[in-house]
Amino acid sequence: MESERGWKFTQCFGDKADLEDVTEADIISTVEFDQTGDYLATGDKGGRVVLFERSDNKQGCEYKFYTEFQSHEPEFDYLKSLEIEEKINRIKWLKPNNNSLYMLTTNDKTIKLWKVCEKALKLVTENNLLDGDRAPPADISRLRLPKLVPHENIIAAIPRKIYANAHAYHINSISVNSDGETYLSADDLRINLFNIVDIKPTNMEDLTEVITAAEFHPQSCNYFMYSSSKGTIKLCDMRESALCDQHAKQFEEPEDPGSKNFFSEIISSVSDVRFSSDGRYILSRDYLTLRVWDINMDRQPVRTISVHDYLKPKLCDLYENDCIFDKFECNFSGDGKHAMTGSYNNYFSIYDLASPENDVTLQADKNAFRAKRGVRKEDIDVDNIDFNRKILHSSWHPRENTIAVAATNNLFIFTD
Repeated sequence: MESERGWKFTQCFGDKADLEDVTEADIISTVEFDQTGDYLATGDKGGRVVLFERSDNKQGCEYKFYTEFQSHEPEFDYLKSLEIEEKINRIKWLKPNNNSLYMLTTNDKTIKLWKVCEKALKLVTENNLLDGDRAPPADISRLRLPKLVPHENIIAAIPRKIYANAHAYHINSISVNSDGETYLSADDLRINLFNIVDIKPTNMEDLTEVITAAEFHPQSCNYFMYSSSKGTIKLCDMRESALCDQHAKQFEEPEDPGSKNFFSEIISSVSDVRFSSDGRYILSRDYLTLRVWDINMDRQPVRTISVHDYLKPKLCDLYENDCIFDKFECNFSGDGKHAMTGSYNNYFSIYDLASPENDVTLQADKNAFRAKRGVRKEDIDVDNIDFNRKILHSSWHPRENTIAVAATNNLFIFTD
């Protein structure tokens, strides 16, 4: 696909070291634009959150470093003798207020609400002791009042609230309600907004599926959806009952019995679900496939896209090296006309949902700025794919065709 199509590499943040030299803590684990697209956040396995701010110049849209803070630290659950990683699983932006930015960040167990704002630092320029260089004043008439003088402005990150001990299992999703008042958080067996979904069986031996992702409807605050490891997506209406154990709609593509094999259940597990910005469509991703569903038609998807069909003969190898359990994210464009998701070898694909002939596959690597064209799937050498280099996390600018893609410890930005 020729680059006249428009997509081109614009920026890269991060150390461009070889893969084997990358520190585990530096690997990016989530990427998220805010509602305006003026700010971009990344979280990594070291528990850090890095924020970037948009800066418009003559060359077009660019982002610059804004601030960095430590969101989570490694912990130890002494009751369960369990280590809790500091890795940031998800970041979700809230609406800004009074020149301050707000966001939710989560690791496996604890969700934190952060306020990021500019603060003026002041220094004491006069006091009575001057750090011990002078004796205390002899009498009260010689006492001097300390003076505070503005020194510099800093960007401060302040934890406003910590939501701990709400999940027994690892948190995989957080989603802010369209009313801006509440949010949901999901782990393998439970979705919490005052515990609205609980699929935990009485006997854990009867467990057949786990929750893999959850998201609020972008416009109707009473709707949310969640996906499961059985390949289903369930749409729930909170007006029907306080405990949403019965879904309003279920989206599932029936499995072809003739093609069922040992890997079928693993590769059918939905790793991510997203609403389009108007709430009309649902985008879902499993290991090999991207699907677009119309919320009004649960019978079948309106489009099914094979992301990397060429990996089907390699499923046995992918099972042995655990790559078959990788959880790829997916994204709608702001206008809902395009979708994107990642693959291995740092490939990611952008799909034109109306005109499949305009689909394009790109590669996020050190040579991206030299690439003059996209990658044709028929040119991909399956035997030479590096399964350690993969695009799991990405985000699409809400108002324009700009995407941020995490490749190991690097953040790539592409624009159309």
